[in-house]
Amino acid sequence: MWFKNIFIYRLPADCAITAATLQEKLATKPLQACSGLDKQSRGWVSCRGDDRLVHAANGQILFALGVEQKLLPATIINRFTKERVSDIEAQQGYKVGRKELKDLKEAITEELLPRAFALLRTTYAWLDTANGRLVIDAASSARAEELLEFLNKTLDELPVKPLHTDLSPVSAMTDWLAGEDAPAGFTIDRELELRATGESRATVRYANHALEGEEIRSHIAAGKRATRLGMTWNDRISFVLTEQLQIKRLEFLDIIKEESAAMADTADEMFDLDFTLMTGELAKMLTDLTEALGGEKAT
Repeated sequence: MWFKNIFIYRLPADCAITAATLQEKLATKPLQACSGLDKQSRGWVSCRGDDRLVHAANGQILFALGVEQKLLPATIINRFTKERVSDIEAQQGYKVGRKELKDLKEAITEELLPRAFALLRTTYAWLDTANGRLVIDAASSARAEELLEFLNKTLDELPVKPLHTDLSPVSAMTDWLAGEDAPAGFTIDRELELRATGESRATVRYANHALEGEEIRSHIAAGKRATRLGMTWNDRISFVLTEQLQIKRLEFLDIIKEESAAMADTADEMFDLDFTLMTGELAKMLTDLTEALGGEKAT
């Protein structure tokens, strides 16, 4: 249950939501299975396979949005439509027109939907009440926005805002590279993307490549700016920082997971310890990263 790609939001200063309150609210909109002609269903699901929609520990709250979606590929609809068109043309002796073809596709879609296979995907979110953050584990902004939208419907609105810092990630990452000096507690790894700011938008990417030396500085001197940078925090968490302040490819290094495995005897204990260790370490890392980026921007 370790987060991999995160979007970070700031909770309102007066937010006083508790695990009990959140459980009560989420329970009003649980995930219901797709039925009939439904193509998609959304709702809150258990984080760990029991009846609870919220898992809480040490002031940290975990919850999850489930989305069940019918899988009905266009190739299947087209195949059935083609067969139906062939039958109609053979029986009636004329070609099917554009409008009739459209109506046929819609009718066939309605026929097939009840039999379509449903796929469930889950997006996890973490409320860090101690630090006033909402952190969503999602690989794309669309998935994060999907959870935020449904959360606002469930809570009658939770006005969160993306975290903004005084220094933009692009400016800070470029300065760190130009000076070959990472902020305190961080080291620079071997992944980098540099992009030109002019019309060309020329991009240079490095993977598993040493980032010290004249080559990197010459790209920066030519006007390229860092838009992605691999980093490690305190030899405990590695990640890639992006220009939008998204954190991708989070990896909690072996020392953290070994601590969890050594202390847990059951699957439930393992889940609790994993969540406690992940949120404890990640909260500290996010605080240090925010400070490295000049602190949180005043609004």
